[in-house]
Amino acid sequence: MVVRRILPLLVLLGVVTACGGDAGERPETLRLMAHDSFAGSVSEETFAPFTESTGISVEMIAAGDAGSMVNQAALSKDNPLADVLFGVDDTFLSRALDEEIFAPHRSRLLDSLEPGLVPDTDLVTPIDYGDVCLNYDKAFVDAPPTELDQLREPDLARVLTVEHPATSSPGLAFLLATIDQYGEDGWTEFWSDLRAGGVNVAPDWDTAYYNDFTRYGGDSSLVVSYASSPPAEVIFATEPLDEAPTGVIEAGCYRQVEYAGVLAGTEYPEAAGELIDYMLSVRFQETIPLTWFVFPANTDADLPPEFTDHTIIPDDPARLDAATIAENRDRWIDEWVAVMEG
Repeated sequence: MVVRRILPLLVLLGVVTACGGDAGERPETLRLMAHDSFAGSVSEETFAPFTESTGISVEMIAAGDAGSMVNQAALSKDNPLADVLFGVDDTFLSRALDEEIFAPHRSRLLDSLEPGLVPDTDLVTPIDYGDVCLNYDKAFVDAPPTELDQLREPDLARVLTVEHPATSSPGLAFLLATIDQYGEDGWTEFWSDLRAGGVNVAPDWDTAYYNDFTRYGGDSSLVVSYASSPPAEVIFATEPLDEAPTGVIEAGCYRQVEYAGVLAGTEYPEAAGELIDYMLSVRFQETIPLTWFVFPANTDADLPPEFTDHTIIPDDPARLDAATIAENRDRWIDEWVAVMEG
């Protein structure tokens, strides 16, 4: 049979997993639902190695932002729109787990992952991570702050742009970093001091970075962005650069992890698990930094030189438990709005 000829090859290629499910039926196509920012950068080459080794093509389904994606998956869980979902992060993970949209899958590659990324459930698998961090413009900042408390000073607050946490993922991540730093009893006072000092609030990252940041003609030499932003400055520079014009401040960094999961109700749970394992393979993981500008979860994947030479990976970024975020997110945002706009 075709299946018996394919499976030994898949074992040799390191694709087949120990996941249970369909033992005999193989799909021609697997449907992968993902948020727009991932789906928009998928090319014909992205999953070509997986198709070559399995005979299974991958159909992308773009599902808006992470929140919209989880909502769609939850509403269609009795008749799933896809076989695999990718791109749910810690801010929506608890909601996805509560909706019971995933089926178990345990990748054989988990031991290769960055320490601290593996969740205490087999329902989702970490694929990549990104660190939301303060960036500074080297042309305007000689001595960047090393502690969040320094931002309370008016001279720094007035040259800082943050994003609104209700409309921006990095804005929410930075808010969570301050809650992790100061706790329930202190974070609102920190933000009150920022407001008094003249901090600028942008509705989204594009506005904050490309309109308000001094690097692009704005008035803020400090901006909430990503640890991968300085490498991007080098890669996309119109003239070759030996050094990134921007830098990363470790204080206040928040780690966002993106997960993939087999959608419950798929007709092909085994093949869906194989696709997740392919996304954890070194071959796929090494395409992540220069395609999506986040970091690979697999520590065996080499980073491109732009990522090793022009940024830092924070030693101890903030992270909050997904259930804690789900329980408090709306209240925290409301309290933030009351402080900053009240």
